[in-house]
Amino acid sequence: MPIEQTEILWLHEQHTYSLAQLSEVSGLSEETLREMVDEGLLAPIDPEAVPWLFGADRLLTVRLARRLSRDFELDLHSLALALTLLERVHALEAELRELRAKLPGAVKPGPTPLGPVLPTV
Repeated sequence: MPIEQTEILWLHEQHTYSLAQLSEVSGLSEETLREMVDEGLLAPIDPEAVPWLFGADRLLTVRLARRLSRDFELDLHSLALALTLLERVHALEAELRELRAKLPGAVKPGPTPLGPVLPTV
């Protein structure tokens, strides 16, 4: 049975990645990342800047995209739909937690089974 390696990265909100660095740590090609930017799935900090820089939170998005694409063999358009729906689920779960917290005598629920699915774009 092969042993799976796991890489741990400490994400700091002020850390940025170039396109090449994001490609290296995400496992997606630079071409795929450019296509994701063109489709609006991935946003550089300043789209007009050369070279593009991406916030550390985008790493979570591209790793999720790689996993979905690989596991479910999704093309770019299907991937866009899946990421959009997951982002919406995340937003609805956050809203539900806020509403539950406002209920009188409400027991504070624990984290959701999936936790934050992906950061907002």
